[in-house]
Amino acid sequence: MDKRPYLDKNLDSKTFREFYYLKEELVNFCRKNGIPVSGGKIEIADRIAYFLDTGKVPSAPKVRKKTTKISEIREDTKIEADLICSEKHRAFFRKHIGNCFSFNVAFQKWLKNNAGKTYKDAITSYYQILEERKKGKTKIDKQFEYNTYIRDFFADNQEKTLEEAIKCWKYKKQLQGHNRYERSDLAAIE
Repeated sequence: MDKRPYLDKNLDSKTFREFYYLKEELVNFCRKNGIPVSGGKIEIADRIAYFLDTGKVPSAPKVRKKTTKISEIREDTKIEADLICSEKHRAFFRKHIGNCFSFNVAFQKWLKNNAGKTYKDAITSYYQILEERKKGKTKIDKQFEYNTYIRDFFADNQEKTLEEAIKCWKYKKQLQGHNRYERSDLAAIE
């Protein structure tokens, strides 16, 4: 099988996992079949695979709304466990870093993994993350397959255009198997 199969109830989970589907396609499938659509693409894909294997609709994990436990954030305030990047946090960081501040993924992960450190440590870490980003490749999370593919495409084909990279990506995601860039994908533009 070399063309991507249509996502429906008759597809088996093994085949489903061997092809690339947009999150929008996954959400549409879930809505048609009463499957919860909360969470990221990987969580949704896991629910769909379970449904395809068992015919049963999995329940979505219970999510309790978290609230900020601290009333005032200062540089010496300790970072709370289960931190939620709220407007209060954004205002604090913009005050100390500037209007260019944004909650990038690497910084959010740092905050979540460093409960107990101070917000002064967080400011220092934010600048370190920006410096690391300037120096080289940053890690792209698993669910961002397109971004990873495009970056790897250009690492191997600096003279090519974004249009060519996208053509190769569209070709690749129709194929069975992984969605990582391979030189053989250039067949789509030759």
